[in-house]
Amino acid sequence: MSKLFTGVRVGAYEFKHRVVLAPLTRMRAEDGAKPGPLMAEYYAQRTSEGALLISEATIAAANGNGYLGAPGLFDDSQIAGWRLVTDAVHAKGGKIFLQLYHAGRQSNSEVQPAGSQPVGPSAIPHGGVAYTKSGWVPNTPNRALQIEEIAGLVESFRRAAERGVAAGFDGVELHAANGYLFDQFLQDGSNRRTDIYGGSFENRARFLMEVTRAVISVWGSDKVAVRLGPSGSWGDMSDSDPVGLFSYVAEQLDKLDLAYLHLIEPRVLGNVDDESKDQSPLAAQLIRRHYKGTIIAAGGFKGDTAEAIVKAGDADLVAFGRDFIANPDLPARLRNELPLNPYDRPTFFGGTEVGYTDYPLYSEEALAV
Repeated sequence: MSKLFTGVRVGAYEFKHRVVLAPLTRMRAEDGAKPGPLMAEYYAQRTSEGALLISEATIAAANGNGYLGAPGLFDDSQIAGWRLVTDAVHAKGGKIFLQLYHAGRQSNSEVQPAGSQPVGPSAIPHGGVAYTKSGWVPNTPNRALQIEEIAGLVESFRRAAERGVAAGFDGVELHAANGYLFDQFLQDGSNRRTDIYGGSFENRARFLMEVTRAVISVWGSDKVAVRLGPSGSWGDMSDSDPVGLFSYVAEQLDKLDLAYLHLIEPRVLGNVDDESKDQSPLAAQLIRRHYKGTIIAAGGFKGDTAEAIVKAGDADLVAFGRDFIANPDLPARLRNELPLNPYDRPTFFGGTEVGYTDYPLYSEEALAV
């Protein structure tokens, strides 16, 4: 693992290795979408000295939730809970980026303000489920956003980014993958608008670019990142020309001098591998031709495949999800080729400390990263 454990610069920061904690929906926030001590312990456990962590998807607007138990930064009352998390990460020498998201149509009225209807770029029937007090339930059919509402959403992300500063984060990543609102605007399977937010690649990317620039106005470009899922179909997503679309988006983001671009490989659907898909890193190979900055690749990587993609130059860092859930000392285990704890899928989403903070470390010696 020689290349995976070399230093790398990411935007404003230097890191000692290239193993990243992927943003993972864990749904352990307390009432009011507020992080608590349990979340702080979870992130602290997964902090090796010099590590980069990316927070779980954090709600940027009051109508942006799709999962009961997801944390937010759409209200000032949520800042203090996130400060517990960032302080715990910094105490162990790590850096943590805030991932902001809006679920868009991937939601149910039970988790919307006053039981309102979810929103999206267009009102198009789709499948998928949301997590509510009733458990996993079908998404509520969404309504199309009025054009005058979009500016308000841009402002919601900007204000959430400001709260991220107050909460002690080190940067912001916008979640534009996995069938959430940015992705819904990007892909023409979910965006049938005929105004300036629909039709051409430029128009469909407009919302993402407006929010990215708004967040840059708060943080500076070297502390802002974007996550994309080229060819991703999770959330009933599709596009008539995914190669053209995501090549265009990558080229536009490349002009902004971001901290990094985070790519999800299409072989991963949610939290499982799609065995029908090519297992080579297709997204990174495509986007590297159009994006010259730092790239983080994610999606089903193991130690050997992570080493290979970094050596090939298609990615600069690799984010790990399921294996990082089960192995809080994952960087040390990969570096020393130690066996991994198996993950317990039923405890991924919501619950208690079980399957969250109770996974064992390998040994104290293995932690010297």
